[in-house]
Amino acid sequence: MTNPNMPDETGSDPAVEDDDNDGNPACVIVFNASDPSGAGGLAADISAIASVGAHALPVVTGAYARDTAEVFDHFAFDEEAVAEQARAILEDVQVQVFKVGFVGSPEAVSTIAEIAADYAEIPLIAYMPNLSWWEESQIDLYLDAFRELLLPQTTVLVGNHSTLWRWLLPDWSSDKSPTARDIAKAASEMGVPYTLVTGIPLPDQYIDNVLATPESVLGSEKFERFEATFSGAGDTLSAALAALVASGSDLVGAASEALAYLDRSLDAGFRPGMGNVVPDRLFWAQPEGDPGELTPEEAQALQVLDMPANDTKH
Repeated sequence: MTNPNMPDETGSDPAVEDDDNDGNPACVIVFNASDPSGAGGLAADISAIASVGAHALPVVTGAYARDTAEVFDHFAFDEEAVAEQARAILEDVQVQVFKVGFVGSPEAVSTIAEIAADYAEIPLIAYMPNLSWWEESQIDLYLDAFRELLLPQTTVLVGNHSTLWRWLLPDWSSDKSPTARDIAKAASEMGVPYTLVTGIPLPDQYIDNVLATPESVLGSEKFERFEATFSGAGDTLSAALAALVASGSDLVGAASEALAYLDRSLDAGFRPGMGNVVPDRLFWAQPEGDPGELTPEEAQALQVLDMPANDTKH
């Protein structure tokens, strides 16, 4: 199902541009879990969306129990709580894009699908994370509900190559890995017109990121693989993409810009704890130059305040 108001790959959506005439930032309603590490979930959504110039309307679907290294558990909100949050803000604010991350239960998936169907003119960007930390029975129920109920409402599906491969092409038998178009074809059978496949392995420590339909590759961005292990990259990318589409960018341009934004965020990433690296989604706000080069006055001020220099700087 192609959303009639989705900006196509060649031009901006005039309706979105008209909405922006009042000078307000575009609004993106995001369904995701609270992540206390700040790496992913609503923390990633809010900071990425704000960073690229839109306004996030966060709907809390549950909460992770996790640190920067791993997820220990997840506590899902009741679907009525999810629905009440979303419908209250939708009746008040004009929303340009839906963004859906991990929402915790088949019941929440069903509720969000119903809401999306009521606002079918609004594009929906869905991100499917790696759920290997969860119990297998819960994963199966969640993926089945997402496939049957939410993918028919989805305009752009975002996910890592291996995650989407295992989910959408479980019976893949070829010796060669599926291409982005193969995955896009499988997604299109569920009603998804566009798929952004990330992390496709390439030779010489490079990865490819491809926006595709079953018929063609619309855009491709290759990046050198980082040595570090990151948390929150997928939420960061999908949130940035949603914000750029909401602001009126055409889909191909929005995907390219969102990938470039993610690359900069990862390059500036930092390790706040003992686990994985977190993307610095506000990299552009950091002061320029080497923070280790202090003037005599700055060095004296640090000594007087007994405040150690920041050792997590990128």
